[in-house]
Amino acid sequence: MIREFAEGVRLLLRGFGTWRRRPGLMALGLVPGVIAAIVLLAGLVPLALSLPVVSDALTPFADGWAPEWRTVLRLAVGVVVFAAALALASAVFSALALAIGDPFYQRIWHAVEIDLGDPPPADGGGFWTAVGEGIRLVLLGILIAILVLLLGLVPLLGGFLGPVSGVVLSGRMLARELTGRAFDARDLSPADRAALFRGSRARVLGFGVATQLCFLIPGGAVAVMPAAVAGATTLARTMLQRTPLATVTG
Repeated sequence: MIREFAEGVRLLLRGFGTWRRRPGLMALGLVPGVIAAIVLLAGLVPLALSLPVVSDALTPFADGWAPEWRTVLRLAVGVVVFAAALALASAVFSALALAIGDPFYQRIWHAVEIDLGDPPPADGGGFWTAVGEGIRLVLLGILIAILVLLLGLVPLLGGFLGPVSGVVLSGRMLARELTGRAFDARDLSPADRAALFRGSRARVLGFGVATQLCFLIPGGAVAVMPAAVAGATTLARTMLQRTPLATVTG
């Protein structure tokens, strides 16, 4: 399992190798990420600055506590709130970037498919497909953010469980979303996709967690998105090789 998880991380790194082969195309993939990041920063920066006020408002019962324990509690609450916000922001960023940058990312996907050989005849969907997937991504992001907040309320462990679950769940969601174009192009059914993900759980998680952690670095989401699209295309190919379609459907 650890080896498979590491292989997922390696596939993201392999996506960065596409810069060497097709630098101009990958550079175009930065544009939608920049636009999406600007939109999100307009909401995240005010939230970060107001975290002390938010933490105080959520923990009025701690007003009479000893100062050191009150500070620890409100710091943990602030961390959990911001972790939930980041989980949602990751989903919103991906949805915006994929919708805005659909023509760019489609070209990156197709170029990687050609490099890998035997590309699918279909184009993997278009703008409206990206919009529909984006809406689904945002809804899933909201559910993950709510779960992170609830886990953050667990006594003692909440400050750890909330952020970690946010990274794991958001990463898994990103991996599933980014491999969607390759599977759409091959017209795979939901049952086929479910079988493929079952056959490569650790690998998919490694790719997704690595991508999500990169997204958490300031400016990382913009820089990583083109490589994540390229890496996810290769990830989808390896999933098909590990669980042949004939086995999936038959």
